[in-house]
Amino acid sequence: MDFKKLLVIPIIFAFVATAFLAFIPQVEQPSLPTNTFSMKITSSAFIHEQSIPQKYSRTGENINPPLSIRDVPETAKSLVLIMHDPDVPKDLRPDGNFDHWIVFNIPPQTTEIAEGQNPSGTLGANTRGDLAYGGPNPPYGVHRYFFKLYALDSMLDVPAGANRVQVELAMKDHIFAQAELMGKYEKENN
Repeated sequence: MDFKKLLVIPIIFAFVATAFLAFIPQVEQPSLPTNTFSMKITSSAFIHEQSIPQKYSRTGENINPPLSIRDVPETAKSLVLIMHDPDVPKDLRPDGNFDHWIVFNIPPQTTEIAEGQNPSGTLGANTRGDLAYGGPNPPYGVHRYFFKLYALDSMLDVPAGANRVQVELAMKDHIFAQAELMGKYEKENN
C-alpha cells in the first residue's frame, strides 16, 4: 500500500469539510443591551476571590459587608441580589447549596448597600428560613460565597419570603445583565 496516498486522504477530507462548513448559514446571535457585560459589584471589605473578614460571618457580627454597584444598564427595571455557598458537603445538603441572602425588586438606581443594611427591595428567605442576611458559617474547610447581582427588565411578581428557586424561576426570562463578587471563608480553628 502506498503511504503517500494515505496521507493525501486526510488533507482532502479537511478541505471538503472546510468547504462544506462555509455554506452552512450562520445563526445570528441576539443583540444584547449595551452595558450587558460591564455591570459590577464590589466590596470595600474584601477583594474578589479573597477572604471575607470574620466580622461578616455568622460567628462574627453576622452583618453583610458593604457593597458597591456600578454600571447598571439604564433600561433595568429592578435588581436581584443572591448570596449563596455552592460548596456545602452533599451529606449535609444534597444539592450542595446554601443560600445566605436574597433580595429582589431592588431599585436599579441603587449604587451602595451599606454594611449591616438590607437594600431597598423585597427580602427572600435564606436556607435557614430567615428574611435576612446570614453570614458564612462553613462546617469545615474553605467555602466560596457568591454575591450575584442581576439586572432585570421587570419587577418580580413573587411574595416576600420567596426562596432562591422561586426567585430564579421568576427572573429566568428577564435577566439582561449580571455581575458577581466571590469571597472565601474558613472558620478559625478548623
